[in-house]
Amino acid sequence: MSDTATSEHSEPDTAAEHHDTEHAHPSDWAYVKIAVVLAVITALEVFTYFESVVDWGVALVPSLIFMMIVKFYLVATWFMHLRFDSKLFGRMFTAGLTLAVGVYLVTLTVFEFWV
Repeated sequence: MSDTATSEHSEPDTAAEHHDTEHAHPSDWAYVKIAVVLAVITALEVFTYFESVVDWGVALVPSLIFMMIVKFYLVATWFMHLRFDSKLFGRMFTAGLTLAVGVYLVTLTVFEFWV
């Protein structure tokens, strides 16, 4: 018997090597662009909520929810790397987001926010 252990397939030595073999990462510049887009959307959200020049009326909450969904999508796909993972993970995040928005809308309806 031999004292050396052999493996049928070679595996990366570190997690970083394993992770890099799965897919190519976006460049740092791509992350900077996404961060700028997120900052602009956040500024629009703050402006939409606090600006009294424009009367948003009933459109205020749906517009804020839409911007929230866009930001969630960008963060989940770029910074959490869901673009490169299994479609199952993307579906799970979509289901969670749908559930959260649904609960939020039901709560607003129960407390007669829309009236």
